[in-house]
Amino acid sequence: MFATRSLLALLVVFAMLTALPASSIASHSWGNYHWARQSNSFTLSLGDNVSTEWNTYLWTASDKWSESTVLNTIVVRGGTKPKPCKPTAGRVEVCSSAYGFTGWLGIAQIWVSGSHITQGITKVNDSYFDTAKYNTEAWRNLVICQEIGHTFGLDHQDENFSNANLGTCMDYTNNPETNQYPNAHDFQQLQTIYSHLDAFTTVSQSSQTGKPAADPEDVIEVGTAQWGRLIRSTNRGRTELFELDLGGGHKKFTFVIWADPEDQPGAGRGRR
Repeated sequence: MFATRSLLALLVVFAMLTALPASSIASHSWGNYHWARQSNSFTLSLGDNVSTEWNTYLWTASDKWSESTVLNTIVVRGGTKPKPCKPTAGRVEVCSSAYGFTGWLGIAQIWVSGSHITQGITKVNDSYFDTAKYNTEAWRNLVICQEIGHTFGLDHQDENFSNANLGTCMDYTNNPETNQYPNAHDFQQLQTIYSHLDAFTTVSQSSQTGKPAADPEDVIEVGTAQWGRLIRSTNRGRTELFELDLGGGHKKFTFVIWADPEDQPGAGRGRR
């Protein structure tokens, strides 16, 4: 998301049961990954595990994404503690905490069975958002909007940081003022992703907290030693994809956009 030399890294994590194909920025979807559902529009719960400083931004992101004709989101009581931000089957948990100067502003994580998303989380990192540079309405809107958008199966519309803004939170940018919310192309992509119905659903039919889903490892990740093997590196190493085999057909893929080490306060880039 946020690179050039002045920006921090954005970490996007996808946990899945099948190998991740190359994404298409033109269509900006992650392969064919989507929530299984038996009707459109369907309602996806967003668990509120954020601080009071983030509540307005979470509700705004939910309202903006709900302008889609195929997808509605509702903000419900959170089902996890913010620091570990554990997933809950059938919904997305949204968390905020001071996760440390890890190099990332936000994380999006989904679990997939076949081509179907079964659960997701997003995290926003207050270690950076408590600083003057990122504690702005525009940065907060962009980050939480994009991370939630990833949990629907959306990729970025554009990954060239110096290109003109596209008017969407799914666009990398140096200046987020005009990239705070979804745009028409995001909604068109959601229509494409959810153009067919399924014989079953992976979306929880209840807005209650429910039982947290089993996770074979701690969700909190701060460096490449916990991400497995590097399987793709582009943009002179600024964009990297890692694969971690969790056993039993489970894999975790970690997609990282790095900033330059000198841009990092505190711990820095966190490489091995």
